[in-house]
Amino acid sequence: MSLAAKDGVPKLGLRRSWAVLRVVGRYLWPEGETALRCRVVVAMVLLVVAKVTNVYVPVLYKHAVDALGEPATQAVAVPVVLILAYGVARILAQAFGELRDAIFAPVSQRAIRNIALLVFHHLHALSLRFHLERQTGGLSRVIERGTNGMEFLIRFTTFNILPTLFEICLVGVVLWSLYDWRFSAVTLAAVGGYIAFSVTLSEWRIKFVRRMNDADTEANAKAIDSLLNYETVKYFGNEAHEARRFDVGRRRYEQAAIRSSRTLSLLNVGQGAIISCGLVAVMVMAGYGVRAGTMTIGDFVAVNAFLIQLYMPLNMLGFAYREIRQALVNMESMFGLLDVRTEIADRPGAAPLEVTGGEIVFDHVDFHYEKGRPILHDVSFRVAPGDTVAIVGSSGAGKSTVSRILFRFYDVARGSVRIDGQDIRDVSQASLRAAIGVVPQDTVLFNDTIYYNICYGRPDATREEIEQAARLARIHDFIMALPQGYESTVGERGLKLSGGEKQRVAIARTILKNPSILLFDEATSALDTRTEQEIQRSLEEVSRGRTTVVIAHRLSTIINADEIVVLDRGRGAVRGRHGEMLACNGRYADMWRRQQEAAREAQRHLAEEEEPPSFRAEGHLRVAE
Repeated sequence: MSLAAKDGVPKLGLRRSWAVLRVVGRYLWPEGETALRCRVVVAMVLLVVAKVTNVYVPVLYKHAVDALGEPATQAVAVPVVLILAYGVARILAQAFGELRDAIFAPVSQRAIRNIALLVFHHLHALSLRFHLERQTGGLSRVIERGTNGMEFLIRFTTFNILPTLFEICLVGVVLWSLYDWRFSAVTLAAVGGYIAFSVTLSEWRIKFVRRMNDADTEANAKAIDSLLNYETVKYFGNEAHEARRFDVGRRRYEQAAIRSSRTLSLLNVGQGAIISCGLVAVMVMAGYGVRAGTMTIGDFVAVNAFLIQLYMPLNMLGFAYREIRQALVNMESMFGLLDVRTEIADRPGAAPLEVTGGEIVFDHVDFHYEKGRPILHDVSFRVAPGDTVAIVGSSGAGKSTVSRILFRFYDVARGSVRIDGQDIRDVSQASLRAAIGVVPQDTVLFNDTIYYNICYGRPDATREEIEQAARLARIHDFIMALPQGYESTVGERGLKLSGGEKQRVAIARTILKNPSILLFDEATSALDTRTEQEIQRSLEEVSRGRTTVVIAHRLSTIINADEIVVLDRGRGAVRGRHGEMLACNGRYADMWRRQQEAAREAQRHLAEEEEPPSFRAEGHLRVAE
């Protein structure tokens, strides 16, 4: 099923509505779930029994009224029995309905859960490109509205619209068989006019609902983005600016909601007028029948009861249709997510990666994020099993792109990337990513405990294994010094921890993962020198004996690498060991000299700031007398 429009915004016409209903229907009649299918059958039987009982209630009412018109001496017991039967029938009709809901509840909730899980899985299967272009707040809002819409759709479609339509047909048959075909004709004509009016006006109102959803998504996305960047907002004093951005979406929502409310009032008035006209017409016909002697007072009352009993759910049908159309609009964006193509997908029959030594080969690799904007061109290098290769270069040279390609966030445009002779496009993504451990430059932690964040590397690990990983990452002592130890929460994105502490947590969970290949993507570039040196020792210990790729900015951290590859504007400019590259006096040597000069300059400025004023002013240290 495809719901995506050309402009990228899903639109929901009647054909697409049926497509959505077919998808939901498949989950309400799940394959291989015999118990759930039995529940569906039992619920449908109870639905029919409840409606038949409900339709029979006015018949009992009619007989009770007619019995009351007989001489009191002859009909004392009969009306009482009929009235009791009337009460029992009403109770049974409600009881059957409630029992039906209880039996069907597991079916509907399972369907909602499975569809939501399907969307969630699909979102994780989409490429990094998709998630970089979407706003998380807007995405979460789409899923939230879609899930709520599914619950409403299933509940009202199954137990309101279908039962009401069944009851309409049943009442039409009863009126025809008990009285006259004209009663059925007028009743069904009123029902038809009611449905046609409701559908037409509800379809017209959909545009206002869609505008409300778009505005709500926009406002929520801006709110989430602003709150996630709370510190940045405070740094620049832009609270009022963020409030204005948020209010733009809320103002659009307000305007669309007002239009929607006004048109809803028009719809309600029209529906009430149609129901009243149908009711008056049938009651007039029944009144003439009583005067002509062809109908009794009980018949008059029964016809009125039939119509009132019918129009009450019919009025709910109008509400349900409006809400279902809104639910379908809410679902259109969520189902539209399923239409987004999975850019990186396993090939049919993809085998798991078999890591024997961990050799990595980039073979004449070309890559671009957008056509006409090449990032890598003809890049080739090899990482021998157990060796460490560093990728260096200026900003924008394509260093981090190498790591994203190796982890298969993207596929290459030309050439190949192989691990132990296996093209990574031919193996399953799960096995590839299980074999690679990543310590990124910007470590983002879950808003949970330190224990959970380390355990994320291998969720089935024991506590002893988790603590041992923390020791190897040199963070165990710090954790134990905290009041709550491993149960301390790290805050949103780990903001309660310093940069070095977050990096150590990242190292610990990578150690716990125990991968064959390690990938350090500028893991220490944002840290101070002392912290960098401490973490560097941890990284060297972790990478000992493993194939390691280091994406580096500071050259001082990779002088012991087995090979260094210098990227320049997406091309492999030069490669070799640290000493060899310095001796060549080429691009790498130039980068080294500039970084060393920058480091000496920084140290000189730091020393000047720490010197006493008298020393800087007089050029010598004054000795106190």
